Amino acid sequence: MSKEKPRLLIIGSRGFLGSYTARLASDEFSVIEGNRSLSGRSAELSIDIADEASVKAAFAQATPEFVLLLAAISDIDRCEQFPEQAKAVNFLGAEHVAEACARGSARLLFTSTGAVFDGLHHGYTEQTPVSPASVYGQSKASAEAAITRLLPSAIMVRIALAVGFAAPPNANALLDTLKKRWGAGETIAFPVFEQRNPIDAPTCSRFMLDLLRNPAAQGIFHIGSQDPITRYELGLKLAHRMGYSDCVRPQLEQVPGRAPRGPNHHLLTDKLAATSAIPIPTCDQVIERCFNGSA
Repeated sequence: MSKEKPRLLIIGSRGFLGSYTARLASDEFSVIEGNRSLSGRSAELSIDIADEASVKAAFAQATPEFVLLLAAISDIDRCEQFPEQAKAVNFLGAEHVAEACARGSARLLFTSTGAVFDGLHHGYTEQTPVSPASVYGQSKASAEAAITRLLPSAIMVRIALAVGFAAPPNANALLDTLKKRWGAGETIAFPVFEQRNPIDAPTCSRFMLDLLRNPAAQGIFHIGSQDPITRYELGLKLAHRMGYSDCVRPQLEQVPGRAPRGPNHHLLTDKLAATSAIPIPTCDQVIERCFNGSA
């Protein structure tokens, strides 16, 4: 007799990272896809993390052993414009899920962001005190604190920049947007003053699942490439890879009216390297994996 697969609830499975992770997890887990609206696929349930009753009902139906919380309002400018909505989803929603995991003894992995830091320093470890400069960063920092209090065994992964093409057509993905705009003949400006260490979606998904299945892993982990790159340099490399090398220009100043963005979100990955057997990729490897899908 084959052993029944453990039940994994992926909240936000139709999002950018969720779609990759759900597909990768299906060999090892019995995947239950949780989203605010249903698409008609099997093994899917409705869950609105901002609604505590909805979370309780979904957990009662799914009875998960593992939970990936990927759902969030990740548009930093939208969060700045609607701070109460950002709080309700990114902070209180995460709190609702952590409480449900604690009641059901489910293992939780929560995705956070490099925006919990102000970006004024070069290189952040997991122990660096948070210093968010935006509503989005504050909402995620508050969620981290709540999860730590409610569920000390939980895993929280911070990502400075996730890149790749969308697996489902409707997911929000940077490379799809760039390809569409460059294909229409647009020249796009990329900031020369913002530095990140990006990670491609397939590799990020592998790291998350590797941490989730490791009972010794807990607390905060940074996921990203070994080396940082400016958004302008990243834009140049992506444009060259897609055949639009003449469609990139440097952005030299902040755009007025936008949410604050830290200039340097280089998340150091030493803790991840010491915990996971998966090698930390270079930035060039991350870029190539966006196009060949390997990790």
